Amino acid sequence: MSNFKSLGVKGVLCDITGVLKESNTTDDGQAIQGSIEGIERLVAAGIKIKFVTNESQITRRELHQKLIRLGFSMPEDSIMPPAFAARSLIEKENLRPHLLVHDDVLQDFEGLNTEDPNCVVLGDAVEKFTYNNLNTVFRLVKEKQCRLISLGKGKYYREDGQLTLDVGPFTAAVEFASDQTALVCGKPDKAFFQAGLDCLGLTADEAVMVGDDVVSDVGGAQNAGIRGVLVRTGKYTTQDESHPTVKPHLIVDNFKALVDLILAT
Repeated sequence: MSNFKSLGVKGVLCDITGVLKESNTTDDGQAIQGSIEGIERLVAAGIKIKFVTNESQITRRELHQKLIRLGFSMPEDSIMPPAFAARSLIEKENLRPHLLVHDDVLQDFEGLNTEDPNCVVLGDAVEKFTYNNLNTVFRLVKEKQCRLISLGKGKYYREDGQLTLDVGPFTAAVEFASDQTALVCGKPDKAFFQAGLDCLGLTADEAVMVGDDVVSDVGGAQNAGIRGVLVRTGKYTTQDESHPTVKPHLIVDNFKALVDLILAT
């Protein structure tokens, strides 16, 4: 597949960490070579972009500020994190959440009624994923039949060069123990990708999704009818190229290489 432009690509759904930047815990991380220019080239060519991320350790505003400090240029509202989708659902259905999320994300849920919870929201809580905290969540879901909402269901990500457990394994543990299936507000949920397409005003066959997670990014997009592109950056491993169930439409060395293909004439 040598020329995505000839196949009618009008928009890109783009992961952030592992595709545009590498992550660490001490500073803003670093932009992956060619990614800043790649975004600029797509915008200049009139290709629409929505940044769909499962980032649930910081608010959208903080993530946007990090990207700006790294040299990227995009409006804040072009970033779609799962907390926004979860809050919209909570407000729409008048839910009262018990929140097990990272402290830095709590402000995304400010103003919601959290008394006598009837739902649980799990995010990438990192050190807050203690036995006591998870057991509290389990009891709420199992005994009180609180609705279980997960901010994504990724298995792991790469931070400081090391693989790190994401929210998915903890969500799976609560699901297993409570016999309840979580509602996922994030990748790989089909509705999350559709929300990204709706923001772009495009159909599935007019867009591509690019990410470093072969299951959540590529497989999730393909389940929504979107072509999935895997990059060999971030948490990518060589085993991803022979995944037993997910077959990317395209595998490229990095985001810049995908931009080159999209803009090829």
